[in-house]
Amino acid sequence: MIGGIFPVLNKEISSYFTFDREPPAAICKGFDLRVFRWTQVMIFAIEEINKDPALLPNISLGYWILNSCASPTNTLRAAFTLARGREEMASASPCPPAISAVIAESGSTQSLVVAGALGPFQVPIVSYFSTCACLSDRTKYPTFFRTIPSDYFQAKALAALVQQFGWEWIGAIQSDNDYGRNGILAFTEEVKKFGVCIAFVGTVLRTYSMEKILDVVEMIKKSTVKVILAFTPEGDLYPLMLEVVKQNITGIQWIASEAWITAPRPSTPEIYHSFGGALGFVVQKMAIPKLKPFLTGINPYVDPEEDFVKDFWGIILGCEPVTDHLQRVNFRNQFGDDVFFDENGDPPASYDIINWKLKNGEVPTSVCSNVCPVGTRKAQMKGKPTCCFDCIPCADGTIANSTDCTPCPQEFWSNHRKDECIPKTLEFLTYREPMGIALTVVSLLGASLSLVTMMVFIHYRETPVIKASNSELSCFLLFSLFLCFLCPLTFIGRPTFWTCRLRHTAFGVTFALCISCILGKTIVVVTAFKAKYPGNKFVRKFGPVQQRIIVCSCTLIQVVICILWLKLKSPFPDKVFKYSNKKIVLECNTGSEAAFYIVLGYIGILALICLAFAFLARKLPDIFNEARFITFSMLIFCAVWITFIPAYVSSPGKFTVAVEIFAILSSAFGLLISIFAPKCYIILIKPEKNTKRHVMGTRNKKI
Repeated sequence: MIGGIFPVLNKEISSYFTFDREPPAAICKGFDLRVFRWTQVMIFAIEEINKDPALLPNISLGYWILNSCASPTNTLRAAFTLARGREEMASASPCPPAISAVIAESGSTQSLVVAGALGPFQVPIVSYFSTCACLSDRTKYPTFFRTIPSDYFQAKALAALVQQFGWEWIGAIQSDNDYGRNGILAFTEEVKKFGVCIAFVGTVLRTYSMEKILDVVEMIKKSTVKVILAFTPEGDLYPLMLEVVKQNITGIQWIASEAWITAPRPSTPEIYHSFGGALGFVVQKMAIPKLKPFLTGINPYVDPEEDFVKDFWGIILGCEPVTDHLQRVNFRNQFGDDVFFDENGDPPASYDIINWKLKNGEVPTSVCSNVCPVGTRKAQMKGKPTCCFDCIPCADGTIANSTDCTPCPQEFWSNHRKDECIPKTLEFLTYREPMGIALTVVSLLGASLSLVTMMVFIHYRETPVIKASNSELSCFLLFSLFLCFLCPLTFIGRPTFWTCRLRHTAFGVTFALCISCILGKTIVVVTAFKAKYPGNKFVRKFGPVQQRIIVCSCTLIQVVICILWLKLKSPFPDKVFKYSNKKIVLECNTGSEAAFYIVLGYIGILALICLAFAFLARKLPDIFNEARFITFSMLIFCAVWITFIPAYVSSPGKFTVAVEIFAILSSAFGLLISIFAPKCYIILIKPEKNTKRHVMGTRNKKI
């Protein structure tokens, strides 16, 4: 004898009672054609076994099917009824056998009740629809078996479905029983692996009050989710379905568990308005040979005592009055009788056959926060799930990745969109920019003027003006000025290893040579005019040889300083990032700032000595007093370089180089113009004054 427990009538209604009456008895109504077909498949299987003597020789199977009304209480009552089967079936059979196994139940909670009640008696229980993973615990339910996978696999499949369509923000509805709670728990653990967030979990049950159902409806309305998973049996979800339809809640993509995805109620015109297009998984259906003739042969006249057959015929043929809402939707008109009698297998599934109901056939989206735009990062909202976030722009110099803003490498900077690091602009004084062109032109002009002046002095070397100004030292001075004017050319262009070593040392040596020549001229002027008698011994000590020694020795000291500078800590090309976030300034690092200032200091000392000697001779009685010109030139030179130092320190980037070039050119032009312009004026413009009498005129008068 095989027992069977099925929720053929799945709606439990309690009768009213008063104090003078007994407690109410549960009344089960609501005939479920799908469940009735399950009972018929059980009967068909038993009869097929009995027809084949090779399967169970000398043994015949019988069956006893009871209704559970989809209620744990009624299921427990049915289980106990089957357990004491001899007493119940005494009138039907002279020697009724004990129940060998029980086919039960559709709901997981009901199966837990049966397994807990009959398991200790070693009665095998086989479920055809209970999927709760909790029933897989062999220590608690050693005699429980099922022909359907547990919800562990369905939860993984549903989670993969959610991931497939990119749904990150979903709601969940669960039955207030083991099936719903365990199913949502397993599903939640799976989707968390994909970064999916559960916005809410609503709980329903077919016996819940309308107040609890409305609470779940409000939860759905207030949420921003567009995808909701309902892990419930059809009967538990149906009250919520009616209220969702009543309040015209649409635009939700429903995901169904196997318990209601193939149920007829969601596909009625009334429910389809809100629940049409639901997705879910079902156990693959296979064709059973000979089943269809068996189903079409159901006849209440064959066995008038057969359970539920009259109810079935009344619905299929419309022979009995219909009172239940499910029957009112007219199963026969909606689906046709073929749905009940169909025994075909399932077609292969494909995403391509999905006809999306929402958004003009597009795959619906469901996110708490939209994807952050380019150049922004996610910032978690306080107290909200990880799927809810604000988008904060990345700071300059950083680019956005999926969760944070990453700083760019030192030599790179973020672009305008903050999605890519681009190389910083390299900045240095070039020959192509206006400032570089202007400085180059001025530098070449000064060098040209120096050469022209030198040629004039060489050409007119026998004239009194040239002789009076010491032609040899003048030519040395003009040559050094020529080199000084060319020095700025090493400061323009991209700094390299050799240009960095050359620019400062060349500057130091050429200016030391220049000031040394002026110092020699100054000493000659002072000694010549301070001597008491012409041609005395003191003057003869500062002849051409002594003058050359002064120039060479003073210049040699600077050369030694520069060699030590290059040897110990030479200048080198450097990348400077401090001036601008978006630019890299290429400049020559002095290597040793102390050496740089020693070079400048030495030139300054020579200039101060020249200034002191020239100042002493500034009032000597002579029309052509070169000491005054030297004094004036040294004042200009010192003024330029004194103002250069603070300007050099405070100028940013390539302007530092420009300031240094400006100081070199200014001081060189100051020397060239102050010392040589008056002489060239007399030689070229006023040749009549280029006489010994004119040069010595003032002194002769004073004498």
